Amino acid sequence: MKRFLLSALSVMILLSLGACWSPSGSTPDQKRTAIDNMQNETLSKLYSQRPEARDIIAKAAGYAVFSNINAQVLFLGGAGGYGVAVNQTSGDKTYMKMAQVDVGLGVGLHDIRVVFVFLSAQAFNNFVNRGWEFGAQADAAAKARDKGAAATGEVSIDAETTMYTMSESGLMAKVNLAGTKYWRDNTLN
Repeated sequence: MKRFLLSALSVMILLSLGACWSPSGSTPDQKRTAIDNMQNETLSKLYSQRPEARDIIAKAAGYAVFSNINAQVLFLGGAGGYGVAVNQTSGDKTYMKMAQVDVGLGVGLHDIRVVFVFLSAQAFNNFVNRGWEFGAQADAAAKARDKGAAATGEVSIDAETTMYTMSESGLMAKVNLAGTKYWRDNTLN
């Protein structure tokens, strides 16, 4: 009975977050504008917290900025979000979605921004066309509005890709394995 209640609670939480996993706006143009605004705000915040990131991104082949909401209830969690990948050579933008499945111990709700920096065109193209990431995570954050503790982290995924993460709000403590899929948003491209 406890497992059933826990599973039902997890599903209800994840389904209720569905509305948070898409950009605001009712038309594709409004959604693209909302994503572009999120991108600009995220990069401004990153540059103020990590000034060296501005030069790294300027020299990169491309970058991607994502907003996602992550929920975790005991052994099951998930996340969803949206973002944009920018080809620095052509200036072309690819609007994308993301989804994540977490398996591991944790509890909480966390709103984060992720910035991927691709040092080569091949790394950028692989991300836009394949978009998978898999990894282990350990997280602890507590933040509400401008109060709380949450750091901007930088992680090298491989020799050609760096990822920055920033907490927007929420409370989360978890240790888990996560599989994340990023893909093109066909309605916005």
